[in-house]
Amino acid sequence: MLYAPLVRNPHLLTIASHFWPSGLDERRFPVESRRYATEPGVEVLVETQRSVRPPAAQVVMVHGLEGSSRSGYMKCMARAALEAGFAAHRFNLRSCGGMERCVTTGYHSGMTGDLLAFLRQLREAASGPIYLIGFSLGGNVVLKLAGELGEEARGWIGGVCGISTPIDLAACSRRLEAPSNRTYQRRFVRRLKRRIGRMNPGATGLSRVKTVWQFDDLITAPAFGFRDAAEYYETQSCLRFLDAIRVPALLIQAKDDPVIPFEVFERPELSRNPALKLLVVANGGHLGFLSRQPPRFWPGTAVVEWIQGSRSTG
Repeated sequence: MLYAPLVRNPHLLTIASHFWPSGLDERRFPVESRRYATEPGVEVLVETQRSVRPPAAQVVMVHGLEGSSRSGYMKCMARAALEAGFAAHRFNLRSCGGMERCVTTGYHSGMTGDLLAFLRQLREAASGPIYLIGFSLGGNVVLKLAGELGEEARGWIGGVCGISTPIDLAACSRRLEAPSNRTYQRRFVRRLKRRIGRMNPGATGLSRVKTVWQFDDLITAPAFGFRDAAEYYETQSCLRFLDAIRVPALLIQAKDDPVIPFEVFERPELSRNPALKLLVVANGGHLGFLSRQPPRFWPGTAVVEWIQGSRSTG
């Protein structure tokens, strides 16, 4: 699990990771794209790959803000899981992966119902324990879900892992407003506006939205019944649910993450639950973690080793 960063600049790591080739062999591991009904009138897209032998576990990955099953980090993790003999399921959050016209609402950072509905269908159809791997916003989703399930998760969910997870949504949204994060802020806002524009061409007020906080205050909060962005962040941050997690949970975090203040990981919620393990490295940026040695995407190695270790001691 040793990690030597390719470079030490967090912004270079963050940006380079989006363009680094995943090496995922879709001929060796054919992709099965399937829509799953999660509630009346709602379908989500999941891309599944399996090895030829029966999988030792089912690995379900959830992407970050305005990502999809085709995001580079998702494909890198899928490769690591498949090479280890696991089945890999790349889950698209509601309205993502080209599914904007198949739903009436988008997703939010604490929306766990769609994922749970898929997991219950997977549990009925597949064998082996299920491991949830969430990236950035997806990390908040999987950790929150594990907390919501509590004792119920034991016996069928082997563990959950959050990578570069904004466990305190308000603190991370404010960090995005730092001048050094202007590029990330603009990219997120542009993509959020574009998706909402495709779903609701008549949406008004988007022109004055300049930050993620403003977007959540104007669009996300009212769409899902929250008073404002502050209430949305307060109620949907997985930090509130960590104490209730009863399955092994791994959080992978870089101290130099430009969009997540490391101080949020020093909160007591992360130290008082023995089910939680915090794996910290000095350099990794946000979902960067490119290593000097192959395989370049270090979280893939770390997560596979963690899953194998939890299975041997479980």
